[in-house]
Amino acid sequence: MSLNTTAVRIKVTLKDVKPEVMRRLVVPVTLRLDRLHLTLQEAFGWTNSHLFEFFAGEAHWGIPDPDNAYGHQPIDARKARLCDIVRETGAKTIHYLYDFGDSWDHVIKLEKWFDNTTTEGMPFLLEVAGRCPPEDVGGAPGYAEYLDAIGDPTHPEHEHMRLWGPERFDPNVVDQALEAAVNALSGIWKPRRQKLRSK
Repeated sequence: MSLNTTAVRIKVTLKDVKPEVMRRLVVPVTLRLDRLHLTLQEAFGWTNSHLFEFFAGEAHWGIPDPDNAYGHQPIDARKARLCDIVRETGAKTIHYLYDFGDSWDHVIKLEKWFDNTTTEGMPFLLEVAGRCPPEDVGGAPGYAEYLDAIGDPTHPEHEHMRLWGPERFDPNVVDQALEAAVNALSGIWKPRRQKLRSK
């Protein structure tokens, strides 16, 4: 098996968020982790304005900060690939943490492997469920409060939250701007039918 001709289908779900926010993608196993970060930012509709880390077991990958005096330094995501996580940890589930304040934990399940396939045009998006929460809403607990407030006209924070967040926010409907951005990205995101050989 050549890593250069191997892809994996991943299911990425936002942990502790209801209704479900999920993206299913096919990515090359040689995808660098900083590129996987950008892929997930686009797929979910985040704004890439916060720090991130991938972790599996005790190992963490991210962008090292030379000014970090707290001791924890992640392995450089610009020098590691998805297959490195699998090889080093044996993990079938990986976590992607975005925004250390809101702590959005994305659970990445490695669902199906494809070898002897072309990885040209990857990654691509296969399936989308649920709209991504607004940035800086306070993580999963803050998002639950936000949904309560905008869904109840008698809630004391209803008007404030309605004006603070995106107009007519519906957690079950994928943002049209995201859909347009996904479709516009130069072939990378165009869902396409391809014969994949499963492992």
